[in-house]
Amino acid sequence: MTARIGPRVLAIGAAGIVAAPLTVCAQGVDEPLPLIRITEGQWSEEAARILASEPVERLSTSPSVSLSRMGGRGLEPVVRGQSQERVDVLLDGIRVEGACPNRMDPPTSRLSVALAPLLEVRTENQTLRWGPITGGQVIATTAAPTFKGASATGHLTAGCTDNGNGKLINGSAAVGSDSIWLRVAGGYDEADDYEDGDGREVRSAYKNSETRLDSAWKADNGFYIKGLVSRQEERDVKYAGSGMDAPKTDTDILRLELGAPVVNGEWNLLTWQADVEHIMDNFSLRESMMNMLTASETETRGLRLTLDQSPDAITDWAIGADIETNNWHAERFGGANLDVLTSVLWPDVDRDRFGLFAERFYRVTPELKLGGGVRYDRVEMSAAAAGKVFGSGMMAMSAADAYQTIYGTTNTDVADDNVSGFVSSDWRFSPIQSLVVTASHSVRSPGVTERYIASWNNMDPARRWVGNPVLDPETHHKLELAMPGQSNGWHWRPARTATITSPCRKFRRCSSFRPLAGSIGGMPLNWSGCWPVARTAWIWNPARTPALHRATVC
Repeated sequence: MTARIGPRVLAIGAAGIVAAPLTVCAQGVDEPLPLIRITEGQWSEEAARILASEPVERLSTSPSVSLSRMGGRGLEPVVRGQSQERVDVLLDGIRVEGACPNRMDPPTSRLSVALAPLLEVRTENQTLRWGPITGGQVIATTAAPTFKGASATGHLTAGCTDNGNGKLINGSAAVGSDSIWLRVAGGYDEADDYEDGDGREVRSAYKNSETRLDSAWKADNGFYIKGLVSRQEERDVKYAGSGMDAPKTDTDILRLELGAPVVNGEWNLLTWQADVEHIMDNFSLRESMMNMLTASETETRGLRLTLDQSPDAITDWAIGADIETNNWHAERFGGANLDVLTSVLWPDVDRDRFGLFAERFYRVTPELKLGGGVRYDRVEMSAAAAGKVFGSGMMAMSAADAYQTIYGTTNTDVADDNVSGFVSSDWRFSPIQSLVVTASHSVRSPGVTERYIASWNNMDPARRWVGNPVLDPETHHKLELAMPGQSNGWHWRPARTATITSPCRKFRRCSSFRPLAGSIGGMPLNWSGCWPVARTAWIWNPARTPALHRATVC
């Protein structure tokens, strides 16, 4: 038996791997389908995709994307030099906010380990239905099961890594047909600390499990309904890049989608709920002289209604509205019995967002297509527990006191009216190549940490971490020129991008958040074909002020 040995994967199974769909035979099929197929140690690209402990790791092959991490889990995508709040992550059309003030659990850590999603990175506004793109969007789509005439299908995949003794197994089983089906899926992966090139042990151990149940039904008239229930549990996750670890993180997701054809298109209604509970401390998985524990949670509720229409062969348009509510709360405790409230990191922050969008694309000639769209978002934020006192005696403080000390304000109620838009053109000037130009104006309200984080330290001002409730929304002006093409199995896409952002925020691990201006540009290049794929990118961040942290400009 042979096995491919790479930088992470030592072997895929031991006695044989189920890397292909498990299919139960159906009557009436001329050629009996195998109940199960064993790869017998052969390398499978499909298995490699499914075996990624963090699916977002596959995006590292894109020249527009780089990844950073603090520990064994929690890869943070950086899209053309921009990350964190400026990169939206959509899981089958929904947002799941993280529950850790230190971003131990970025939204990408919610990507399914049971069913590997298809991933797409968008860097320019070609639609506004999910909100304006400021840095980038990571779109994750879970494929429906394929039955191919059978009444059941599924998969089972297992793998391991040598360095860190990692193990991963996932599988699914679905019954039904292409018009109505029910699927159950699950996955589990774990790893110990690994050794770096110098033989030093790096804190990176973790355990992660997921179970999910999804189903769909489509009527003869085109009406469809889809549902999803999932739970993810992360345990004993170590972080070499942080002073704390995460012994527990639980995520529960509910999703319901309806839609049907109407006139010359279709309508779609999507609603979702996502709850995340997170605990981090400095004593469960490491030695500590002064114990600290932070308990945090976030709740997300959302609803989106869209209408897509194609009245003729040259016109497409869409309109829609969405509502999303979020709540974040986080408290840090200390003392011998962890009974002393030392900070209210997120003081019961509420964010309510209502958005409207409209967009249209028109084919002027067979070679030229023009498009454009506009979006309005009303964002309201408040901190109900800003007055809650932490500490004691002369050192008693509240989040409102911290805002007053640093910024001279105690007002935590904020309302933003954001208007974003884009125009685009796609000109096929030759049979093998096009010129695509996109210009956009995108507005982003500051996130919960940027506006409301309140980590106070009376002894060392340099260790204070305080959000700014009066931060203005962030505006991104972007321009991209790209020349995608293909010929004889080869694909290429050279591009030139430029972004001007104002105001921008300083690096989030500083003592305060101040408005600054910045710009960023780049020249990514994709080249793929029958031979190995070639990708490269050049990014520049010419800061307009020396105070701007160049590594994290916008």
